[in-house]
Amino acid sequence: MTVIGLGAQDTYQEALDFVDAYGTKSFRMLYDESFESWDVLGIRGQPIAILFDTEGRGQTTWYGPFDETEVLEQAASL
Repeated sequence: MTVIGLGAQDTYQEALDFVDAYGTKSFRMLYDESFESWDVLGIRGQPIAILFDTEGRGQTTWYGPFDETEVLEQAASL
C-alpha cells in the first residue's frame, strides 16, 4: 500500500511546516497550489481520504475523521 498526502489549501511553506510538525516522513506529501488535483478527484473540503485500487480508480471515500481499521479492511479486500 502506498500512502500519499496532498496539500493544496495552504501555502507551500505551511505544507512544509505541517510535514515538520507532524513528522509525516512515513508517506509522500505532494503539494498542489492550483487545486487542479481537487477538481480531478472531486474533493470539496478536508479532511478527506480516498482509497484507490491498483488501476488508480477511487473505491472508497471518507469525509472527515475516519477509522484506520476500516481503511485497512477495505484495502485488504481490493
